[in-house]
Amino acid sequence: MGMPRCLLLVESVHHGNTATVARAIADELGADVAVPEAVPYTSLAGYSLIGFGSGVYYGQVHPALLDWVRGLPDTPMKNNPAFIFSTSGLPFLAKLWTASLRRLLAQKGFDIRGEFACRGFDTWGPLGLTGGIHKNHPDERDLEHARQFAAGIARNVQPGETVARCA
Repeated sequence: MGMPRCLLLVESVHHGNTATVARAIADELGADVAVPEAVPYTSLAGYSLIGFGSGVYYGQVHPALLDWVRGLPDTPMKNNPAFIFSTSGLPFLAKLWTASLRRLLAQKGFDIRGEFACRGFDTWGPLGLTGGIHKNHPDERDLEHARQFAAGIARNVQPGETVARCA
């Protein structure tokens, strides 16, 4: 049994934290990685699993990722398997940071199979005055957890299980 064909849509702007995690996940899954605005909705039909990744900006995922998901056609995605991953200075609040993305994905019919969050170098606001927090993150331990997460998600999605249908 092969791996599901996977696409990672990633917004990683300030320090490249989320892009680093995306590369680890992509290596584990053999996934394609792209910024959302470079992916036409019609190309989703070729993927069995889609990951949505972002750093946290002002308490939420990147607006470009949210806008891309909002722009998906109203045709339901028929429970297309998906997952979310994020990096932030406070990853224990990840469910709060990603709530709007989770809600939008559910409205579009995605079946969210899991969520991964880890520490990332953060220099937002007053943190920048002190040099930031989590300067060396994501580190190799974080990336190994990301790979383990990805492998677990892939085990629960059969290749071609549900293919996105977007007009």
